[in-house]
Amino acid sequence: MLILEGIRVLDFTQYLAGPTVGRLMAEMGADITKIEIAPGGDPSRGLPFTDDGRSGYFIQQNRGKKSLGLNLKKPESDVILRELIAEVDVVIENFGPGVMEKKHLAWDDIKAINPKAIMASISAYGRESPLSHKTGYDWVAQAFAGIMHMTGERDGPPLPVGLGVADITSGVHAFSAIGYALFHRSRTGVGQWLDISMVDAMFHLHDVSLQGFTLTKGKFRPHRQGAHHELIAPFGVFKGPSGYICILSLQPQWKNVCAAIGRPDLEHDPRYADATSRGERQAELVEIIETWMTGFPNNESVLDILEEHRVPASPVMDPAEAIQHPYFRERGMVREITDPVMGDLTIPGFPLRFTEQPERLDLVAPTLGQHNEEVLSRMLGYNAERIRDLEQSGVLVSRER
Repeated sequence: MLILEGIRVLDFTQYLAGPTVGRLMAEMGADITKIEIAPGGDPSRGLPFTDDGRSGYFIQQNRGKKSLGLNLKKPESDVILRELIAEVDVVIENFGPGVMEKKHLAWDDIKAINPKAIMASISAYGRESPLSHKTGYDWVAQAFAGIMHMTGERDGPPLPVGLGVADITSGVHAFSAIGYALFHRSRTGVGQWLDISMVDAMFHLHDVSLQGFTLTKGKFRPHRQGAHHELIAPFGVFKGPSGYICILSLQPQWKNVCAAIGRPDLEHDPRYADATSRGERQAELVEIIETWMTGFPNNESVLDILEEHRVPASPVMDPAEAIQHPYFRERGMVREITDPVMGDLTIPGFPLRFTEQPERLDLVAPTLGQHNEEVLSRMLGYNAERIRDLEQSGVLVSRER
């Protein structure tokens, strides 16, 4: 039995943060009905890279979901949505401020229809907050939470992380919260509302940047560190003979680093004896290590020596290199799929591993409204004639891509 088999989810989400939740739940066997709003459905269907309305972005985030295309301007759609809410376990949404309230589908409305439902709302600043009225996307959350301030060169401008880290992290937070809410419901029979903020998910990532400021009573001001940690050395990104290498050494590894680079004399050198001293002489250590690296023909040779001495290190790989690495292949983190419309493409695999669910499901992303008939007949008992009338009146929408 799949871990979430039998769990029904009504998915109002679009773009990335919300769809991440349903994507992970679908991998575990949940039955996901994705509500796609007329005329175009999830706007991510138009994001790069596209093929006549079919998008690789949409495919990756919506595999295994059933698409119900609805024209929400039609009053019949309200009836359908309320009937579906009564039948599901989980409702997920990441609309802008006030959208669910206008449709009378906020938490109080959901709870009145289905007291056992679990509802997860994902938004930039949270639904219950002084900034709940503001809209925002990933980079806005990175900026407001202080993550962007910590990224980039020390003397350069703040930079965003180059992927949807706020969207995906908040989606994973919602995914985990739903699991615990389901566990709580199994013991109490009570549903609940989950108010997930992208900014909160980003702020939750801070560690020394907050600790240092408070413990030093403001003397330490968090700032960008660039390629090397300002308080620890050697701890950063070094220029190797054929690319970049990340080396991380805390106090227990310092002896290993000295042995690896052929400088055992440095281990007890008072200039580098402790973490504070090494942090103060970071530039010296960077020069020593990068000079040592020039004696090797390539990064692989350097990494072999570091591995031999158990120094934590890794090549800095771009995504195209990573998908060729045996690690990601053998862990199932590189997934080659075939979309019925776009053909072959590569996506990341499922990162969670369970001994009781070892198989990987063969999931396909839906075309817009592909499952209109299936959802309405199976979940609500609509007959073919009623479904045909809804199609002809424009309540249901569909498209072949």
